[in-house]
Amino acid sequence: MTKAELYQKAKMLPLLPGVYIIRDKRDEIIYIGKAKRLRTRVSQYFREGVPHDAKVTKMIQNAFQFDVIVCQSEFEALVLEASQIKAHTPKYNILLKDDKGYSYIRITKEEYPRLSAVLQKEEDGAEYIGPYTSSFAVRQMVESAQDSFLLPRCGKSFPRDIGRGRPCLNAHIGKCMAVCGGRVSRESYCEAVRGAVHMIRYGKKDIVKGLEQRMQEASDRLDFEVAALLRDQITAIRKVSAGQKVVISEDTNMDVIALAGTPHAVCAAVLRYRQGRLTDKREFLFHDTADLDAVREEFLPRYYLDGEDIPRTVAVDALPESSEALCRLLGETRGSVVRLYVPRRGDVAKLVEMAYTNAVERLARESGRYAREDRLLDETAAVLGLPAAPRVIESYDISNWGDGTSVCGMVVFEEGKPKKSGYRKFKMKTVAGTDDYASMAEALARRAAEYAIQAEKGSANQFAQKPDLILLDGGRGQVSAVAAALAGTALADVPLFGMVKDDRHRTRAIVAAGGGEIAISMHRGIFTFITAVQDETHRFANAYRRQQYNKKAYASSLTQVPGIGPAAAKALLAEFKTVAAVRAADVEELRRAKGVGPAAAKAVYDHFHPLDKPPSEGR
Repeated sequence: MTKAELYQKAKMLPLLPGVYIIRDKRDEIIYIGKAKRLRTRVSQYFREGVPHDAKVTKMIQNAFQFDVIVCQSEFEALVLEASQIKAHTPKYNILLKDDKGYSYIRITKEEYPRLSAVLQKEEDGAEYIGPYTSSFAVRQMVESAQDSFLLPRCGKSFPRDIGRGRPCLNAHIGKCMAVCGGRVSRESYCEAVRGAVHMIRYGKKDIVKGLEQRMQEASDRLDFEVAALLRDQITAIRKVSAGQKVVISEDTNMDVIALAGTPHAVCAAVLRYRQGRLTDKREFLFHDTADLDAVREEFLPRYYLDGEDIPRTVAVDALPESSEALCRLLGETRGSVVRLYVPRRGDVAKLVEMAYTNAVERLARESGRYAREDRLLDETAAVLGLPAAPRVIESYDISNWGDGTSVCGMVVFEEGKPKKSGYRKFKMKTVAGTDDYASMAEALARRAAEYAIQAEKGSANQFAQKPDLILLDGGRGQVSAVAAALAGTALADVPLFGMVKDDRHRTRAIVAAGGGEIAISMHRGIFTFITAVQDETHRFANAYRRQQYNKKAYASSLTQVPGIGPAAAKALLAEFKTVAAVRAADVEELRRAKGVGPAAAKAVYDHFHPLDKPPSEGR
C-alpha cells in the first residue's frame, strides 16, 4: 500500500485505545505501538506535511501495511504493547542497550597488592571479586576503599620504587599512605589492603572499631608510626562515610529518571537509590530521534517490564502520556503500589536535575561536543524543536518611560556567548505612545529591511548575518506581532519564540509562535542560559533608554538658555557630548558647533558665566 492509501485506511480507525502493528513488504513487523485514540495516532504517521524525526521517517518509508487490536482501556493497550514488543522485538522500537557488561574488582597477587576496577576477568593469578552488573558501583567501591585505607593509586611499582623520588600530591594532602617514602612497612600495607577488601565484601560495619583497637595496641607497644597510620585510616573512613550522606530517607528505594536530547539523539539516565544512597547509574542512548516525549512513552514500560527491579517510587522529569496506566501496571508487576511522579522542589527535584545533567553529559561525550556552550545549544535545539543548534541568537527587549518614548535593544549571542560588537539599538520612529507590541514589530521589521539591504551589498555588518533563532522579551502578544511583521521578509523562516517571566521576574517558559508554552524550569542548563540571554537583553535595552533620557535631560537644560532651541541644543550636545563640556567651552569653541551662530554662542557662554566678561570676539 502507498502512503496515501495507508492514510485513508488510518482515517477509518475508531477513536478507541489499542495497539497498532506496522509491517513492511515482506510482512515482517517493524514497529508496535499503543494509542489512546487509534485513528489520531496512526493517521499522524501517514498524513502529508507532518514532520517526523529520522527514525520515524525511515519506519514510514518501509511501512507497507498495518493492523490494529482494539482494547477496552489504555491500561490493557499498554500491557498488550509490552508483551508484543517483547515477543517480536521490532526493528524500529527502541532497544534498551546500555554500555554495561560485567565488572570485577581485581586484587593482584604480589608483594604489595593493588586494587583496581576491571571489565574482564583474566587468568593472571590475581583475585577477583564479582561479577557485578554495575561498573559504576564497582568504581565507587574501589575508590571508597582506596580513600578509606589511604592506598596508592599511582603507577609506581613496589618495592622497586620505594625511596625513589618524592611522594606524590595524594600523599601531601593525606589521601595516600606514601609507601614510596619508605616509612610504611610491608606488613602495615598488606593489613590495609586486607581491610579494604573486607570493606568491599562486608561494608564499613565494625571496621572502625577494629582499627581503633589495633591503634591502641600499637600505641601501647610504642609503635607510634603504625598507630599514626591507623589513626589516619580511621579519620579517612569517617570522612568518606560523611561524604556519602543519605540524600533521602534511609528506608527509601527509588529510581530517578530524566531524558535529554539533541537534534539527532536522546539519552535516558537512570539513577538507582537503595537505602537512601546512590548504588548505580545507567544511561541508554537512542539515535536518529529527537522526540523526547515519544522515547519517554516507550522507554519507561520497556525498562521496567524487561525484568528490571521496580522500586516503590520512581521520580521522573516529566510524566508520559499514559502515566496512570503505567503506574497501575508497575504496581501489579511489583505486587504493591508504585508512585510515579514529577518532584517540583526539594532534594528529590535536585536528584532529577542530576539525572538530567548525566544524560546531557553522555550526549556530549557521544557527539564529541564537550564545550559547555555547545551542550547548551544542543539542548536548546532539542527542547525548542530546532533542526540544528542555533549558532547565532538575536534577542530583543523594549524599554520605555512615562512620556510615551520607547527604545529597543538587540543583543547577539554567537556560539552561546555574548557578541557585543553585534549589539544594536532602535529608537521608535512610527509608534505613538507606549505600545510594546507595535514597538517590537517596528524594530524587527526594520531589522529585516536592514538584512535585505546589507545582504545584497555583501556587507560584513551584523545586520547582514541571518540569525538561527530570534528571542523576544515577552509573551504571546509580542510573538504574534513580530511574526506578522516578518511575514514575507527574508527572516520569516527564522524560528521565533518569546521569553515569559514569572512574578519574581525570572524566566518561566518559552512561548512558541503558535501560542503554546514550553516549560524550561526542569531543564537547568537551558533555564540558566535563556535567563542569562533575557537578563542581558533587558540590561542593554534599559541602558539605552537611560542614555536617551539623560540626553533628553541635558538638551532640556540647554533649551533654558535664551535663544537656544531644541535644534541648537542637540547640535551642542553632538559636538561636546556633555553639558559640562559646553560650560567649559569659550565663545569661539561654541561657534564650531553646527548651526550655532555668534549670537547663540555668546548667549550660551553668558548663561554659564554670568559674572565673567566674555573674551573679545575679535581675537
